[in-house]
Amino acid sequence: MNVAGFIARRVAFNRQKSFSRFIIRLAIAATTISVTAMIIALAFTSGFQYAISQKIFSFWGHIRVQHYEPDKVAIAEEYPIDKNDTVAGLKKTVPGIRSVQPYATKNAILKTAESIEGVLFKGIDSSYDTRRMSSFLKEGRWMQFPDSGYSNEIVLSTYTANQLNLKVNESILIYFIQNDGSAPRARKLNICGIYKTGIEDYDKMIALGDLRLIQRLNNWSPNSIGGYEIFLEDHELIDVANEAVFTELPVLWNSRTIKEIYPNIFDWLSLQDKTIAIVLIIMIIVAILNLITCLIILVLERTRMVGVLKAIGAPDGMIQKIFLYHGGVITLTGIILGNILAFTLIFLQKRYGLIRLPEEMYYISKAEVKVIPWQILAVNAGTFLICMAVLLIPTYIIRRIEPVRAIQFK
Repeated sequence: MNVAGFIARRVAFNRQKSFSRFIIRLAIAATTISVTAMIIALAFTSGFQYAISQKIFSFWGHIRVQHYEPDKVAIAEEYPIDKNDTVAGLKKTVPGIRSVQPYATKNAILKTAESIEGVLFKGIDSSYDTRRMSSFLKEGRWMQFPDSGYSNEIVLSTYTANQLNLKVNESILIYFIQNDGSAPRARKLNICGIYKTGIEDYDKMIALGDLRLIQRLNNWSPNSIGGYEIFLEDHELIDVANEAVFTELPVLWNSRTIKEIYPNIFDWLSLQDKTIAIVLIIMIIVAILNLITCLIILVLERTRMVGVLKAIGAPDGMIQKIFLYHGGVITLTGIILGNILAFTLIFLQKRYGLIRLPEEMYYISKAEVKVIPWQILAVNAGTFLICMAVLLIPTYIIRRIEPVRAIQFK
């Protein structure tokens, strides 16, 4: 029979009113709040990072392939390259690639009778998978591509449409800036859709249209493009896939991850990991301090019991186990209740979006949550192991208790 466990259960589940009972409940509540806070913080941080990175990946892909031009900025027009069957077929040769899609960009100015607005016109073709951007489309539809010629449709951002006071199905005059210094070339395009990513830099800058229009304006051949956007099945493989892609490229071609092209946003997202680490450390310290305080009070309140056990020959190690078991019950109860409370709050946030955010500052309109199983297991296991290891410290008080004085203790 496990004597230490038996006594610990009798003490832990004693229904008599006492000060220690209040302290135990307080310790359980503190552990519950700490575990809840850690799980919630991880879920919200993971959801925040995932939601924003997926917006960027959905809009630009994970890897960009272009002609090697190290001195050009990210929003500059591309040097033309010819379509390459090897690159277009990377989906078959590099594991983890979902699609490879051509694109090109061109600087332009949108003009109405009252106002003008500069944009970067991004040209795509009929093979472009717009389903991954379906959440961005707020009004209308994506472009339709005719079999010949080019589409005379354009998709604007809500910001640009509001600035120019434009709506779906209206026409807009767009002037394309020519690189050779000649006069801008004008086209009249119909607004077929309006999108919003919530990322201000993109919404202020990008308009979507037909790649063939850019080819015609630049006097390119139908085989010329600005580059390829490569989309992956898993963004965690982005660096490995980029290395594999680079080895397959023709001479003077280069591949870069979207993290390298737009480092400011991803550096900002990485800072969240440091913040969450601080939160986890603080919450674990709070749980530990509460449990240590609780266990010290339990030992002091049960001093006479300790004295009696020592008097009948119980070794210090067994008596320590009694209080460690008791601390274990408190810790496990707090962890279980913390998980229940955390997942309830996560469910409510996912279902009803209770916590809203200013999209112009955080790029998302509500706090997103994402539960990563190994993180939850790490929080639970780490909290339990760390707390139990630290709880060994107050149990050493037991070794200093003298049986005669303890029995007389009131």
